[in-house]
Amino acid sequence: MILEIVIIKRLLLALFLGAVIGYEREHAHKVAGLRTHTLVCVSSALIAMLSVYGFAELGGNNGDIASRIIANVIVGIGFIGGGTILRHESKIIGTTTAATLMIVAAIGIAVGIGFSYAAAIATLITYIVLAFFWRLERRIKGSNHEEHEKH
Repeated sequence: MILEIVIIKRLLLALFLGAVIGYEREHAHKVAGLRTHTLVCVSSALIAMLSVYGFAELGGNNGDIASRIIANVIVGIGFIGGGTILRHESKIIGTTTAATLMIVAAIGIAVGIGFSYAAAIATLITYIVLAFFWRLERRIKGSNHEEHEKH
């Protein structure tokens, strides 16, 4: 019964943290938005919990089993993220979306294995980067553009 409560709490936390990042992506009108980021976070948390708790009764080295399963989550997210990166004329677009899918998967894994505090801090950092760093990026690109124009 206690394990079931832990599982429910972790899945709900993953839902919330994934939704925070997904909300920002949705607000920014990105292709992968609220639902995608939430589902990636929840599924990563579930897979992490399955890898840790699901094989406990089978014996063997649970750390080895868990690490292999979790590593494959990262591979799968890399595959999905690769599909979000597109070339548009001379620009490459979608790299931030790929990165957010990777961090949301990592956040879900962290929640799934019980690193809730780290997952919450990573969510906060990610939200700050997504919501505010674009302004800084635009300033940097603007000043670089002006420098190139002078030469």
